[in-house]
Amino acid sequence: MLIRFAIAVLLAAALSFAGSADSLGLTLPEAQMEMWNKATSLTMQLKYGEAMEQAKKLRADNEGVGCLLENVVRISIYDDKGDTTALLKAGNLLEKCKTQGLWEALRKFEIGYVQGETGHSVKGAMTTRSAAGLFEDSKELEARAFYAIYAYYIDQSFSWVPFKSDNRAQYLAVLDSASLQSKRFWPLFLTPLIWMYYDKQDFERGLKLSERGLSKAPNHPVFLQIKADMLYCLKRYDEAAKIYEASAASYEKRTGKSIRYWCAALNLIRIYHDAGKKDKSAEWKAKLDDPAYKKLEKWMPESLIDGLKDKDLL
Repeated sequence: MLIRFAIAVLLAAALSFAGSADSLGLTLPEAQMEMWNKATSLTMQLKYGEAMEQAKKLRADNEGVGCLLENVVRISIYDDKGDTTALLKAGNLLEKCKTQGLWEALRKFEIGYVQGETGHSVKGAMTTRSAAGLFEDSKELEARAFYAIYAYYIDQSFSWVPFKSDNRAQYLAVLDSASLQSKRFWPLFLTPLIWMYYDKQDFERGLKLSERGLSKAPNHPVFLQIKADMLYCLKRYDEAAKIYEASAASYEKRTGKSIRYWCAALNLIRIYHDAGKKDKSAEWKAKLDDPAYKKLEKWMPESLIDGLKDKDLL
């Protein structure tokens, strides 16, 4: 899920393989497709054990694809529950999955995400670029959507260059379409799509897309936090604070003081500060003295930390 964003590598090698990759597409036999769809649905219901059982069933029929799905579930557990052990295990096991064609591209795409989350951003960017080379020439909507995640940020990086083509609107449209049509990958497409609109400062669109996610996965804790982020940017502080207060309480009960609990705390510091409720902001800031926070501080989103420092709140 998540998706959480790529520069330089063996593009020549990747492109030399791209022609054969499409013939092996992301299509699956109907029974196997249903297993993946069901695993996605169960994951978004937070039923991770049942989702993993579906992945194991798929692995019995299709070793490589099933191996990949198992680790997509593990990454989702990390994204929600802040289980860094699940993330590290996923990274290790993804290296061993035997995949071909576009499934090999997706394996590399997921490895790139793990590398980025574990502090290896340059290596992750290289892996992601290698994956993008495999996706680039595919006619399949889902493959084009995975490519769009990479290509959007490349075009954004070079948007200042005169006469450089800019296909970002096209990539947004592909991701939007894929997030609506794909049953198995929709969270992987919708989440980066929301953050792309966030980067464009189109927070109204980002809010609508987060609500689309919640319509597909009611009360999903990650989409709730994303919705609160959009509300904060729209200066709807009371609504944002209400969601983050409930999120902090829910995560503390479900997972203890995990990564997303502390993300909620950090967001409440800035929400209450900007709302003029300095006492409430200070109350949440005081919680950061907890050793549990110090242990997880390196996992906090860099942009969130930088924003708080810019406001002299950290």
